Amino acid sequence: MDERYVIVRTYSAGVFAGLLDSRDGKEVVLTQARRLWYWDGAASLSEIAVRGVSKPQNCKFPVAVDRVELTEVIEVIDATDAARQSIAEVPEWTCHH
Repeated sequence: MDERYVIVRTYSAGVFAGLLDSRDGKEVVLTQARRLWYWDGAASLSEIAVRGVSKPQNCKFPVAVDRVELTEVIEVIDATDAARQSIAEVPEWTCHH
């Protein structure tokens, strides 16, 4: 099975980007997942999924986690290779220095 890189919006946990491991109704498991806490340089999640972000230095995407289980998923958007690369290039937002 090919890796499916997606952007997932949940009801209350926010937005995540990662590899779709499984989906069961409103529950999704992602691997290699980053929370998209704040973004700049894209008008919507749809634009991020297609083009990525044009202002990565202004985005706040924390460290990737190996696996996350998300409940109350509202939407799952397939992302392009360009979008995946763009998200990966956003510097890790952290409070550890």
